Amino acid sequence: MATFELMASTDPDRRDASAAARTAPQREAGIIEWPRIWWRIVYLGARVLAFALSVPSHTPAYRRSVLARLYAGTAPLLLWFTALSSVISLVIIRIVVVTAQSYGLSQYALQMVVRVLVLELIPLTAALFVALRVTLPDGVEVAAARAQGKLDERTPEGVAGVMLEVTPRVLAGLFAALALAAASGVVTLLLAYLTIYGFGGGGLEQYTRTVGQVFHPTVTLVFTLKTFFLSLAVALVPVGSALYDSPERRSRSSAEIRVLVRLFLVILLVEVTSLVGNYY
Repeated sequence: MATFELMASTDPDRRDASAAARTAPQREAGIIEWPRIWWRIVYLGARVLAFALSVPSHTPAYRRSVLARLYAGTAPLLLWFTALSSVISLVIIRIVVVTAQSYGLSQYALQMVVRVLVLELIPLTAALFVALRVTLPDGVEVAAARAQGKLDERTPEGVAGVMLEVTPRVLAGLFAALALAAASGVVTLLLAYLTIYGFGGGGLEQYTRTVGQVFHPTVTLVFTLKTFFLSLAVALVPVGSALYDSPERRSRSSAEIRVLVRLFLVILLVEVTSLVGNYY
């Protein structure tokens, strides 16, 4: 009898059935939790915006925290990200110019450079770079603060601890992504002029006319909204996920995968929407 029970307990079919029975409720809980997490992240963004705009509730300690986060999130990255993106942009600009000349399409080279680099690649690259260097580590810090109970505290002025921990990080991530995208875009436009027209000012009129044709009002609006929402996504999604994911499901690997999946979905949605707005 004991041998029969041992064989039954080690039967692969029974083990698979029991594992499936255990994971089925987890899958159902994950499906139910997914839209709730998204709603909470959106609601967190509204709370952060409201708190950031409510100047009378800002304490001196909060202002110092915001300024320190803005500096720490932007200053160490700005110089060498701009330099790195400039080198890559210079290579791409040269390839585009040479290819356009070989096909007799030199007049379209500048438009292609502006559309591919400034409108599409630079905002996306800046947002992903800030996510890897700033906001994903901030999400880990928020998860640690949540586990320690710091987010449940309140200041003597009645400000919730979650706002003091989350708002500076979200603002720092948003500002860093916008600053990197703006600086890299300006440098890329300058490099495009120098590569195509040289160091003289003879091509300035044609250059400004071509760039102005690319940045007509609709494209400028879509570009601005795209850059803002990409920056907001990389600033908000990692912190919101760390704040609202179930503690029992926050193993390190699974939590990071969920954050990356959410971030990828938002970035994909913003990119597709901007392409539709620009080209349809």
